[in-house]
Amino acid sequence: MTGADITPSPIEILPVDISAYREGNGPVDYVHIFDSGLPGSTVMVNALTHGNELCGAHALAHMFEGDIRPSAGRLILSFANVDAYHRFDADNPSASRFLDEDFNRVWSPAELDGSRQSRELTRARALRPVVAMADYLLDLHSMQCASPPLMLCGVAEKGRRLAMAVGCPRHIVADVGHTAGRRMRDYDAFADPASPKTALLAECGQHWADASRAVAIETTRRFLVAVGSIAIQDWPTDGLPSAPEATRLIEVTEAVTIVTSRFRFTNDFKGLETVESAGSVIAYDGRTPVRTPYDNCVLIMPSRRLLPGQTAVRLGRFVD
Repeated sequence: MTGADITPSPIEILPVDISAYREGNGPVDYVHIFDSGLPGSTVMVNALTHGNELCGAHALAHMFEGDIRPSAGRLILSFANVDAYHRFDADNPSASRFLDEDFNRVWSPAELDGSRQSRELTRARALRPVVAMADYLLDLHSMQCASPPLMLCGVAEKGRRLAMAVGCPRHIVADVGHTAGRRMRDYDAFADPASPKTALLAECGQHWADASRAVAIETTRRFLVAVGSIAIQDWPTDGLPSAPEATRLIEVTEAVTIVTSRFRFTNDFKGLETVESAGSVIAYDGRTPVRTPYDNCVLIMPSRRLLPGQTAVRLGRFVD
């Protein structure tokens, strides 16, 4: 899959106006903290980790418009990389993913406490105290390809349990992240199996598909119910799709990191394809073939950003 092979996805949703949410009551702009006044967990829902992933902004706007508030503990609603989001251009929709670097690769102490500067690092450092408040985090994302939605839960058992309790999206992916840098969902105690703090990352569908907006809203609703932030009757479904009856867990065994500038897939993979035979060639990195390591290998989120140092695809298998 090269640049010439990519068919642009139709743009079914556009950015929602979030200017009314700039002035919140958090320590930085576009952060709102609602306190129920009753004991309970601090729960955070984050949108716009990437500026071109619109569904999360729609989900948070839906919550503001519906006056959704916690019935226990505190609820934090956060818009992350808003400067990138405000640069969205329907004629070049991928360009607003970030300004200087990927906001979702800087969440390690080495980066956050280091001397290196970028606009994404500045925003991440400002949001860091907010993220640290959260007992539970849901980070809303979308994907390049029209793949079925996914819930990324990390490798700790606590993440799997919460993802299964949420039940939407159906497919749950247990993975360690990216070699290029740490994600927000892996920040600090979220990645510590001994800590009760738990984070999930929802990939709600293709970036500009209207279905991704609906999945983001339904996933957020179910997440807030699962962690005890709201009661199920506090947020009507509004005819949104219900979660599937059964979840499926995929354990990622390895990520394919791109080495050369001549990486190409052998097919137009979208995601969740199962390759039946071990040793099947799914890509070439320069002249080096990339083969499946075992039978029934599942391809997870094949990328269209085929650049050295980036993750091309994650390889996993279904777990009964």
